Amino acid sequence: MNDVINNNLFLVKEHTGIFKAANNFDIYDPSTGEIIMECREPSLGIFTKFLRFTDYKRMTPFDIQIRTPDGQPIVRIQRGISIFLSKVTVTDHNNDTIGGFEQKLFSIGGKFDVLNKNDKTICKLEGKWTGWDFHFKNDGEEFAHVSKKWAGLGKELFTSADNYILKISSSVPENDDVRKLILAAVMCIDMVLKE
Repeated sequence: MNDVINNNLFLVKEHTGIFKAANNFDIYDPSTGEIIMECREPSLGIFTKFLRFTDYKRMTPFDIQIRTPDGQPIVRIQRGISIFLSKVTVTDHNNDTIGGFEQKLFSIGGKFDVLNKNDKTICKLEGKWTGWDFHFKNDGEEFAHVSKKWAGLGKELFTSADNYILKISSSVPENDDVRKLILAAVMCIDMVLKE
């Protein structure tokens, strides 16, 4: 496993562009401004690319790969066609399933159950309707927080509304799959709930 997943603070910055079908992000260490992970969607089919420019964008499948800048795989996030609710699968660097997400019906602001590889809920991602503010919680304990409110060292990297900060609690053990699932869920917030 790559040690970069053990950071507790990440700045996620979406690539912008005209006629951009793929969802691409760079993930920075806010304390240094260095890119520590790249999130890419390298294998989009022509039909999916076409649908990404229509009202059916939220229903399209995705296959997102998070890697280090030198190409080492960290996490892969996959979803098939989604008609009503999203069911997302997350695999590790060996392509072994580590868990996934299941969107909750009738949630205001967005909600996911974060599941382990046995489909047991390990925490819930809950969003605030009024803005980009999401929490990963289980029985009142907060595992992580995602927000667009940031005034730290990475502030100068913000250039558009599609950048946000992920803060993972130090109570989440190093090298735990929960860290990978949280990072993967951040990509799903953007692609499933906020498109």
